[in-house]
Amino acid sequence: MRKHLVFALAGLMVAATAAAAAEYDRYERGPRGGRPGEYAPPPPRGAEVPPPRHAQYGQPYFFAHLGTFEPNTDVDGLDGYDSGMNFDLGVGSRVSPMFAVDGTVGGYSAKRGSNEAAVVPLTTGGRLIIPHPFHEPNVRAGLGLYFANCWEPSNSIDDPRTKFGSYRSAGADMWLNPRTALNFEGKYHYVQPTFHSSSGASWDVNMGGWTVNLGVRVAF
Repeated sequence: MRKHLVFALAGLMVAATAAAAAEYDRYERGPRGGRPGEYAPPPPRGAEVPPPRHAQYGQPYFFAHLGTFEPNTDVDGLDGYDSGMNFDLGVGSRVSPMFAVDGTVGGYSAKRGSNEAAVVPLTTGGRLIIPHPFHEPNVRAGLGLYFANCWEPSNSIDDPRTKFGSYRSAGADMWLNPRTALNFEGKYHYVQPTFHSSSGASWDVNMGGWTVNLGVRVAF
């Protein structure tokens, strides 16, 4: 089931990419102040080509993701937990054609029988981008506060904790037009809070894992 969901997300991205390529080309090569049907000529050979309009300096953007969470298999972590859901929302700014900074808030969770783990990351980070008018691969890294909770009735644990953590990710933007892109991203979270039971016992629990997301990025 988990593999099927990942394949479905990837399939949606591929299908959207094929449709978006034609749409972006029409947008970029359409009329530019001339008569209807008149197209701007390509730049002279050897001339400096400006960055795509979605890669301008200081351009802010909003993004939203929805996907699946794959828990880690650490015996001191979430071994045996089922896959769960994940979402995140964020804002950022393209400070150069190749680099952006952003802030994100989100949440992911997983269950194993009556046990449940949930994490709300509040993070900030940087994104390194390979500029392209249509398809832009990128890698991202950052850190922040992770608000984690673990419910384990068998161990009498119901203990919210806040811990510094970090993440690494890789993905790609498929630009539909200079303001809107579809986004595919795989991200790994690193966080290990210490939880306490009602009897006073404590456990360091690895609450990290993979998230696989499909979403949208919109430039202001």
